[in-house]
Amino acid sequence: MLRRIVLVATVATASAVAPQLVAAQASAPMSREQVKSETAAANKAGQLTPAGGGPAAPKSHSTKSRAHVKAETAAANKAGELTPAGGGPAAPKSQSTKSREHVKSETMDAKKKGELRPAGQ
Repeated sequence: MLRRIVLVATVATASAVAPQLVAAQASAPMSREQVKSETAAANKAGQLTPAGGGPAAPKSHSTKSRAHVKAETAAANKAGELTPAGGGPAAPKSQSTKSREHVKSETMDAKKKGELRPAGQ
């Protein structure tokens, strides 16, 4: 009985390992120069996947000059049409109704009364 279990385990192991051994023998390791030449050829043909594994971005050329794009961007910035960094909506511009002196005096009064919160809280 023990012999039969050992025989079955040996056959199962051999059948699981055999395909890996055959595949390893079928593809002999390539030299560094062969790998480099294949990679260079694939790069030249545009067949390499970009970093990150995503699809390659389509190649396009601008029809506008750099000066024209800079002028458009400056005009959009002046008109307030640019999206802020991070892609969120622009914060509304607001004007204070209090003078600087008034805000300073309010702050000093709050300090005397102990109503100011420590920084970071």
